[in-house]
Amino acid sequence: MSRKLAGDIFLRLAELNPEPQGELEWTTPYTLLVAVALSAQATDVSVNLATRKLFKVADTPAAMISLGEEGIKEHIKTIGLFNTKAKNMMLMAEQLIERFGGEVPRNRAALEQLAGVGRKTANVVLNIAFGEPTIAVDTHVFRVANRTGLAPGKTPLDVELKLAKVTPPPFLTHAHHWLILHGRYICKARVPECWRCPIVDLCRYRAKRLDAPKPKRAHTDSQVP
Repeated sequence: MSRKLAGDIFLRLAELNPEPQGELEWTTPYTLLVAVALSAQATDVSVNLATRKLFKVADTPAAMISLGEEGIKEHIKTIGLFNTKAKNMMLMAEQLIERFGGEVPRNRAALEQLAGVGRKTANVVLNIAFGEPTIAVDTHVFRVANRTGLAPGKTPLDVELKLAKVTPPPFLTHAHHWLILHGRYICKARVPECWRCPIVDLCRYRAKRLDAPKPKRAHTDSQVP
């Protein structure tokens, strides 16, 4: 897709939501890092429910270590893969103190050295906490980029690099937020709601669903045999 057409797509998304926000709850770069790492294979809603209590007692690396692995498990046991994530949270806290003086590094390579942190998590932290124009590719971004033709790719890295190339600079900072929200609420995995999509005429998806589903008829006693 050309940068001009990509720009038109992002312009429409920006007009509808000028300042898109991530849906994870956080107060510091560290709590954001923890929340994003916990969100792998879990919903933002489930993570927020757990971290509201967790961050009351452990919102710094030192406090997380004091809580201990078992204590962390108790707070995040409602989140998928909580055993592995609890181990990562402990190791991450230790690494932050030992290597970075307890501060979250503002560097992708350094972030990726931390337990439980991959490229996507690093990009989210750099973008949201530090305002860097990075693009984090989650399942929603990957789907929307491929389905619309905006930045088709076989891997998240392919999609990220293509998005970085095709997205006009003014839209880079918020690009992945717009695509996440678009994928989460309109361009859904099973049934994309093309009939209410603001970029439907710019999208290259061939199997567009342009007719809204008819509302189901209410069941009444008269219909019962």
